[in-house]
Amino acid sequence: MRLAQRLLLGSLLVVTVLVAVVVAVIDRRLHARIAALTADQLAREARLVATEWTAANDADSLADVAGAALGGRVTLIDASGRVVGDSEFDQPALGRLENHAARAEVRAATAGRTGSARRVSASAGDEELYVAVPARLGVARVSVRTRAVEEIFEGARRDVYVAGGVALLASTVLAYLFSRSVSRPVVELRDVAQAMAAGDLSRRPSLAAPGEVGDLAIALYRLAEQLGSRLAALRAEESLLNELFDSLNEGALVVSADRQVLRINGVGRRLVRAPSALPFPADQLPRDRALREALDTAVRGAPVGPVEVLADGRSLSLTARPLTHGGAVLALLDLTPIRRLEAVRRDFVANVSHELRTPLTIIGGFAETLVEDDVPADGRKRFAETILANTRRMQRLVDDLLDLSRIESGGWVPNPTAVDVAGVAADAIGAARLAAIERGVTIDVAVAGGARTVYADPTALRQVIANLVENAVRHTPAGTVTVFTEPGEGGAWVGVRDTGVGIAPEHLPRIFERFYRVDIGRSRDAGGTGLGLAIVKHLVEAHGGWVRAESMPGRGTTIRAFFPASGPHPGG
Repeated sequence: MRLAQRLLLGSLLVVTVLVAVVVAVIDRRLHARIAALTADQLAREARLVATEWTAANDADSLADVAGAALGGRVTLIDASGRVVGDSEFDQPALGRLENHAARAEVRAATAGRTGSARRVSASAGDEELYVAVPARLGVARVSVRTRAVEEIFEGARRDVYVAGGVALLASTVLAYLFSRSVSRPVVELRDVAQAMAAGDLSRRPSLAAPGEVGDLAIALYRLAEQLGSRLAALRAEESLLNELFDSLNEGALVVSADRQVLRINGVGRRLVRAPSALPFPADQLPRDRALREALDTAVRGAPVGPVEVLADGRSLSLTARPLTHGGAVLALLDLTPIRRLEAVRRDFVANVSHELRTPLTIIGGFAETLVEDDVPADGRKRFAETILANTRRMQRLVDDLLDLSRIESGGWVPNPTAVDVAGVAADAIGAARLAAIERGVTIDVAVAGGARTVYADPTALRQVIANLVENAVRHTPAGTVTVFTEPGEGGAWVGVRDTGVGIAPEHLPRIFERFYRVDIGRSRDAGGTGLGLAIVKHLVEAHGGWVRAESMPGRGTTIRAFFPASGPHPGG
């Protein structure tokens, strides 16, 4: 049996005996106390009845009323001992009652004292407690059946037993706490010693134990401190290595000799889409042949790499090195952004070259023609105008490229203010007015009441509207181009809608890409550079906004830009 259990049982035995003795004593005294209190109460009730008994009152009626009010038996006895009123008997029955002058309580009341007696009633047949007091016209007596008194006592006894049980329960809790406080130091030292034996050196014993137990606790504490400091140094070094492992920009995997992935950092988990739980079989790695061959070679003890592999659509540079005790370490470098940038660069060079080739060819051809002396004067003028138009086209292309490069590189930062859209729109559409008249296009401005001003950089907003209007006029053979605003949640929309040729649904997701044209031939003939919508997108996003395009072939196009009211923030 444990020490705490022995202490608890001993304390409970002592407490149980004490509670039993207390309950027994209280039980005896409680019975006497309840009887005395009941007699006192009956005496007070009898005195109350005595004060109400006068010659003017009918004694039997008074007894009936008082008995009903007090809930007991009320008896009125004259000086000769004859019962003249009783709450339990009617008037005819009173004459058959025996004379009460010899009753003990009546004799005491006749003598001027308060008398009491306990006996079986000759008339009622039940044991009753009688209390009588002297009255002006005789004796007033009040009685109650002793059964009612016993019921009160039984209820009080139950309360005593309940209190004893609660006291015993509380004593049990206190005894348990006491036993725990006594046995805890010994148990604690045992647990600390067992934990240290199991390798847990973080546990420390309490130093508050008294006597020899306290000395043992101090010695065990010092031992744990020394071992803990050495283990902490080893853990710090391990933590440093783990942090270095997890902070690598390359993905890193540790594979055991039985082809279980034991360690993997966050980058590696993302690159190979590894399961969340470790370890897991190496068969769950991407099924790329080069990756599997490199892993097999490294597990067999030979280094590999770097080699380029393809995993889940990503280009990875893989290096594998064998471990001394079996297994291998794999390092993965994500080449996808580099390959994507190379593709963008190639596409950009190809697009720029393609865009410049046509005007340069035209300029070169007409320039060679102008070198000849036999070119007519009207031909020279036409050739010069063509050269000038293509030169301006290349100038616009170069300007747009410079603007786009400046925005993307962060060399331009918007300075947003509250701008009146109507004024900026009137200024921006001026450059496209002549081309609109030539094509039979009407340009309108419709500013909504709740979006008259926009929080934007004035120059950027002017360029956005100008590019959208120029693009709309270019693709509207005849009809209407409308610059409009709409209130939005947290900002305002600025857009341009036209009644032009429209855009097929498959082209809409790509119209904001550089050099993307829905109809390449028609766009070049109209003089577009293919960069206008890309510039619009980057200008709006620099404000923290976003752009939307809606169009149907033959029904026109609507392009709108959202400018937030509180400056740049992520959106879309």
